[in-house]
Amino acid sequence: MRVKSLEISGFKSFARKSVFEFGASISAIVGPNGSGKSNVAEALRFVLGEQSLKSMRGKRTEDLIFNGSKSIERQNRAKVTIVFDNKDRTFPVDFDEVAIAREIHRDASSEYFLNSSSVRLKDVIELLASVHIGASGHHIISQGEADRILNASPKERRAMIEDALGLKIYHWRIAESEKKLVKTEENMRASESLRREIAPHIKFLKKQVEKIEQARSLREELLVLYREYLRREETYLKHTREILKVERETLEHELRTAEEGLRAADTMRAERPDEAFGAELLRARGEIGNMRRERDDLARKIGRMEGMIESEERRLRAPVETKDKMISARESELLAEDLYNELGHAESSEDYLYIKGVVSRVRVRVGKFLEHVRGGVISTGRSEENARELEGLRAEKDTLMEAGMALETRIGTAEGRVHVLEQEMEAKRRETTGAERTSFELKARKQEVALRLDMVRGRQEAFEREEVAFREELREGGILIGRVLLTYTDFVLDEAGALAENRIEQEQRRKKIERTKIRLEDTMGGGSGEDVMREYEETVARDEFLAKELEDLKKSAESLRALVRELEEALDVQFKEGIAKINAQFGNFFALMFGGGTASLQISYEKKKKRADTDIAEGPEDEEEPEEGIDVAVNLPHKKIRGLQMLSGGERALTSIALLFAVSQVNPPPFLVLDETDAALDEANSRKYGDMIENLSKYSQLVVITHNRETMSRAGIIYGVTMGSDAVSKLLSIKFEEAAQLAK
Repeated sequence: MRVKSLEISGFKSFARKSVFEFGASISAIVGPNGSGKSNVAEALRFVLGEQSLKSMRGKRTEDLIFNGSKSIERQNRAKVTIVFDNKDRTFPVDFDEVAIAREIHRDASSEYFLNSSSVRLKDVIELLASVHIGASGHHIISQGEADRILNASPKERRAMIEDALGLKIYHWRIAESEKKLVKTEENMRASESLRREIAPHIKFLKKQVEKIEQARSLREELLVLYREYLRREETYLKHTREILKVERETLEHELRTAEEGLRAADTMRAERPDEAFGAELLRARGEIGNMRRERDDLARKIGRMEGMIESEERRLRAPVETKDKMISARESELLAEDLYNELGHAESSEDYLYIKGVVSRVRVRVGKFLEHVRGGVISTGRSEENARELEGLRAEKDTLMEAGMALETRIGTAEGRVHVLEQEMEAKRRETTGAERTSFELKARKQEVALRLDMVRGRQEAFEREEVAFREELREGGILIGRVLLTYTDFVLDEAGALAENRIEQEQRRKKIERTKIRLEDTMGGGSGEDVMREYEETVARDEFLAKELEDLKKSAESLRALVRELEEALDVQFKEGIAKINAQFGNFFALMFGGGTASLQISYEKKKKRADTDIAEGPEDEEEPEEGIDVAVNLPHKKIRGLQMLSGGERALTSIALLFAVSQVNPPPFLVLDETDAALDEANSRKYGDMIENLSKYSQLVVITHNRETMSRAGIIYGVTMGSDAVSKLLSIKFEEAAQLAK
């Protein structure tokens, strides 16, 4: 992996977009003082996520954005993009190039982009950390920082060396483990405290549980009694409910039937046959009377007509010569039968006119019979005129006879209607008499059924009280025993035998249940004990959980202590191995820079005062604790100088360069930025410096900001940075000779 390019736009003095292509292992950036060369190193820090404005020589976010000049307006944003070659997949992303960009605005807002996609700062830091790159890492050495490692305290110097060796991860893990250990110990103390608090409560609850255990046997006994009692009671109630329902419905039906029959009888009793049929009978009898009077008139007219005919016949009749005549028995029988019937009707009638008419008709019939029997010879001496008159009388008589017969037919029909009405009235009278008898019987039946229904309703009320008592017993039993009481329905019972049993035995079972309930309530103090049992179980479970948790915490604390020891041992081993590797490189680079001599890093132990844990103590309040650090030991050739404080400025610069290069050689970063670290070197030492960076470029890509011609000569690419009157940094494409001339 290497840096391919760096694009700067609006950042500090780079008002316009400037692109640096780092195609060589050593790239040099040159230019006069104040032209903006160091802004390139700060742009690298910026795009890699640096949050400290001080390290980028600023106080506010706006200080990082081009603020304008006389000829160019200020910019509202600054953006820096760095592009890495990722063909070897050093970065854990599936791209051949990884472009990281950061953009800030004057409102202090900041945005990060990864291959043009917006991401968080955390994402950028995690990606860079995967290849050991950071904004403030040892791979960016800004102007004036080369001597910082020598001026630092032993403790700070150790931290720098550990950071360069990549050992900070151990410190972070140790710190995290110690935090976890502290938290674990706090949890252990809290768990122990909780166990101490709940111990008396567990003791109290245990005594309560013992009482509950004593009550369990009573509860089980009560459950056995309840199962049989409730099953029998439920069977009895179900059977009784059905019987009462059938009896009630039957009696209610009988009562409704009696009431309906009584209403019908009363309605029939209210009817009056004389009133219903009297008017019609009177009207029919009146009509019969009128017709009989009309018949009598016809009979009188016929009688007169017969007298006239008889008189006329006597005048016309010649002397009659009588002789015996034979009459058949059949003819006599028919006459006698007709007369018998006519006289029979007259005998049964109370109507005088009707009887008189019958007698008249009988007389006429007898007269005709006698005339038929006697026969006779009429005188032939009558006149024709008298004969015609006789015929007229006879015709008129026949007409009257026909009218009389029609009237007799009408009278017979009317008499038949009267007879029917008399029969209907008599039948209605009999019905009314039967309705009175039926009404009396139905009233008696209704009273009997109502009395029986009242008795059934009384039994129904008593039954409902029994049902209420059953539900109340079930509820009370549920409170004492729980939902398991509902299993009484599973009790095997001979229902026929249970129904045949005397209720006294069931009452004895109920009394036994009441006695057992009283004993159970006395033992439980009126409660079921479920709450106490549940609380006891929960409290014991919590105590067991705390005990287990405490044991787990102890194991966790021991594991954390072992982990801290392992990390400290690993840190110590790797640190010492790193120091040995650094010393090998440091000695070589130091000898190269100074033409001899020796230099090394040495572990030092500084005594540190530690405050006692208590404010008041019998012994000393402070105690000494050794603290490891790093000292730099140098031995210049031909000089008796063994301490850093005795080195000159140039010697300190050479020493710091040798040390920094040695550190970089041991744990080479992907790229290294050196900002004028060779400023204090003379020409001879510059050549040595050049040899060192050439050797270092084999392991890391170098971006060197320099004024030194020797350093420039080692670069594969040189960028010139200049600044005109517009205060804008510009890149120049110049040759090596031009760069050297520009550096002077």
